[in-house]
Amino acid sequence: MIKNNFFDDLETRSVDERNRDHLEKINNLIKIARNSKNQSLRLDKPVETLEDLASIPLLRKSELIQKQSDCPPFAQLNVSEIKDFAHIYRSPGPIYDLDGHSKDWWRFSRALHAAGFCYGDIVQNCFSYHFTPAGAMFEEAAKILKCTVFPAGGENTDLQLEVMKDIGTTAYVGVPDFLKIILEKADEKNIPLSKLTKAMVTGGPLFPGVAQNFRDRNIHVRQCYGTADLGLVAYEAAENDGMVIDENVILEIVKPGTGIPLNEGEVGEVIVTVLNNYELPIIRFATGDLSAILEGSSTTGRTNKRIKGWMGRADQTTKVRGMFVQPSQVNKILETLNINGSARMIVSRSNDKDKLLLKVEAEVTDPDQIESLQKKISDEIKNVINLRGNAKIVPIKSLPNDGKVIDDMRDFGE
Repeated sequence: MIKNNFFDDLETRSVDERNRDHLEKINNLIKIARNSKNQSLRLDKPVETLEDLASIPLLRKSELIQKQSDCPPFAQLNVSEIKDFAHIYRSPGPIYDLDGHSKDWWRFSRALHAAGFCYGDIVQNCFSYHFTPAGAMFEEAAKILKCTVFPAGGENTDLQLEVMKDIGTTAYVGVPDFLKIILEKADEKNIPLSKLTKAMVTGGPLFPGVAQNFRDRNIHVRQCYGTADLGLVAYEAAENDGMVIDENVILEIVKPGTGIPLNEGEVGEVIVTVLNNYELPIIRFATGDLSAILEGSSTTGRTNKRIKGWMGRADQTTKVRGMFVQPSQVNKILETLNINGSARMIVSRSNDKDKLLLKVEAEVTDPDQIESLQKKISDEIKNVINLRGNAKIVPIKSLPNDGKVIDDMRDFGE
């Protein structure tokens, strides 16, 4: 039940109450996880205090991808049988994800509530409803808050705008850049969207210029941080106040490449344990994302710890238009086209739009052959990464010999 300004009483409990609850839940989760042989290999030590979590080896996302490839679909890490899942998803990586039948399984209703979503809102959900779980995540959350949802998906700006006008959309859910594109299309066609007053954005950085654009239009925007593997991790409850950690996760910040916890304020890798999902227990999951714990507590009265927000990747993986772009995907493009040269994916941004350019070394000099190969590479970028990008053939040994496959040149602001 929603009480006053908070989703529930968990958001305002004392630190000691939260720690006791988390310790009880983590031990229950470990007990369940030990029913999977492949899970129990990591869980052979008792957890008497929350600090003891650090003794459990990390499960890295990259390792999970390989484990699933070796033993599809879930690397035999699931405790429940597949027939007992509500859905199965396949996210880029590739990686298989799932959800269960319990209410608010992904927990995003807490984030939407903090963003002011409520009964009476007409929510245009511009996340995909196929293959990946993002659309379903926010669909479920909005329905719990008794919002009315239009399942829009993330394509066709003209139709999105037409729907917004016709049904009187009051709230948007999706990646931030797509909302900006829709709003600019509305300006171009002189279509007022005065009823659109709030938005929850995630799946990509909210760049300073885009955020200001929303403020200028009097659209109340909040961000949240979550993944297809974990559900909600943290959410904004007030502007410039960091992201409050979800009540049903334990979040650690560790030195990248290790499982060693860092102190408050130190930037490191985000490690997450989800406490309420039992079908495939996720314990000390290394996301590859960077962040830092903020000192103090939220100005909203929420008492849980806060993180600064998404601060990049501990590896070369980056997020573009809501999709992860990984070195392994670049290598797959080269392998598919039988290209032996080196390559570098340049991620840049101009006119508030992310751009991909894959530079590939090849011994090709004929202009027609270069054009043909560049088109094949561009097509393969769309096939492998599910994003549009351009290609440029460059001479052999012209790329820097620094081991970098992805070069993210975007300015994320402060």
